[in-house]
Amino acid sequence: MPALSFGGGACQGGVGLAALLNLDANLVCLRLLTPYQDGDVNLASAWECSRNDVCAGIAVLAAALLAWLFGAGWPDLLVALALLVVFLRSSARVFKASAQALRTAQA
Repeated sequence: MPALSFGGGACQGGVGLAALLNLDANLVCLRLLTPYQDGDVNLASAWECSRNDVCAGIAVLAAALLAWLFGAGWPDLLVALALLVVFLRSSARVFKASAQALRTAQA
């Protein structure tokens, strides 16, 4: 049985195609949700999640390209850190909006 490696292999094209299809589907969802991004907290949260999915899809493709160009795994770590910042900022916005909606409902 061949060992797993990060150097690529026979399924690279299939993974790339799946990543592009995933990104395309998430872009459609984001476009559909964009008019509601400033709506109630549930719709705003759905928009944030959809935007995060688009960011993650682009990041996956970028990490794959950089890993291929440099022949190393460090681009994955860099992209993971960037996504962590995006997701934390997004969750902070949703938390703030939900706390404000809760205060308004209790008043």
